[in-house]
Amino acid sequence: MTKHPDFASHAAFEVRSPARQSVPFIFNSPHSGSVYPRRFLDMARLDAHAIRRSEDCFVDDLFAGVVEQGAPLLRAHFPRAYLDVNREPWELDPRMFTAALPPFANTRSARVAGGLGTVPRLVGEGLDIYAEKLPLEEAVGRIERIYKPYHDQLRALIGATHKVFGIAVLVDCHSMPASIRLAESRIRPDFIIGDRYGMSCMSDLAETAIAHLATCGYTVAHNKPYAGGFITEHYGRPARGIHAIQIEINRSLYMDEESLLPHDGYDQLRRDLGDLAAALIALFAPPAELPIAAE
Repeated sequence: MTKHPDFASHAAFEVRSPARQSVPFIFNSPHSGSVYPRRFLDMARLDAHAIRRSEDCFVDDLFAGVVEQGAPLLRAHFPRAYLDVNREPWELDPRMFTAALPPFANTRSARVAGGLGTVPRLVGEGLDIYAEKLPLEEAVGRIERIYKPYHDQLRALIGATHKVFGIAVLVDCHSMPASIRLAESRIRPDFIIGDRYGMSCMSDLAETAIAHLATCGYTVAHNKPYAGGFITEHYGRPARGIHAIQIEINRSLYMDEESLLPHDGYDQLRRDLGDLAAALIALFAPPAELPIAAE
């Protein structure tokens, strides 16, 4: 399949791989992309700063140390405002397009209603992205040439890992606005660990993540308000030895949400996330003789 023209001169996503994969983990950062195609910006009614409000800024870098620990890291370069791979492939809002959507499109999900479908209508603060309706071909091109190859790559990483180790653990890495509060207590969590209410991974994985972060002094919530998106739900199959867990990080821990720049907490958080990854990896401790050669 040919590249999407918006990413003809820059990869839409990449895998950062260790020289040899030595652990049964795959880390994924689907919302940290910061390459905004000129053509996309020309369609938008938002300026180049405002359109970044949905971006999981720097999350790919915060988790970059996992590669040295023996795990691959898949990261998007395309921005979430352009395409959201943490959605079903055809989770689309019919109000956005000049033509009727195909009958198989999911137009009634809560995410579509909230403006956050596969091709989003809004950025995180409820701002409309586009000045006008889009031709349907715009969504089709992004889904066929970027969304589907991204998930093909993710499936390949999971499949190769599972084949060699007999188990695969997908860690889906995200950030959340500082304004998020827990409904019952109004506490602002530093982290939210999502495992689809125990359905997407073995309980030890979430329990270890929560306990480790709490020991580091962080406030940690479990599944509320984020239990895990499409990726966690779709790929997590614990009965088959494929586990998926979502980690949401409060952006105030490491960046200024107005300037979108890192602050003094960045380096400490990066170290803490490396320690968290090590704690999760230690749950499985694969035999040293089962590495995967890098492709």
